[in-house]
Amino acid sequence: MSTSKVIYLGELRTECEHLRSGSTFITDAPLDNNGKGEAFSPTDTVATGLANCMITVMGIKARDLEVDMKGAVAIVTKEMASNPRRIAKIKVELSLPFDISDKHRKILENTGNTCPVIHSLHPDIEKDIQYKWDQV
Repeated sequence: MSTSKVIYLGELRTECEHLRSGSTFITDAPLDNNGKGEAFSPTDTVATGLANCMITVMGIKARDLEVDMKGAVAIVTKEMASNPRRIAKIKVELSLPFDISDKHRKILENTGNTCPVIHSLHPDIEKDIQYKWDQV
């Protein structure tokens, strides 16, 4: 079964549909690449996908450890390069508003650092991952 459908709406905008659920989102070309910057750009979705994946797999592991990760926040910063235009760096700052043992912290950090998306990104993309425990 196919995963998604992308429809070009014109003016450098797409509508993306998750076929199983029917949920949708819009992408727009960024201001620095001829777009309006009114929605996620395609490269924004890639960078954000890293944080989504990290938090999701950490949430699965946290559930196994009986740790509640509700309220965890990831702030994503994407840096672009040119010639060719590409993502050069993704910074993910994870704020985890709970106090857990050092052992569980290490397990969750290892889980986040080995998520499927991080392994799928090109090795030339710099990944700066920071974990900030006990804060939001």
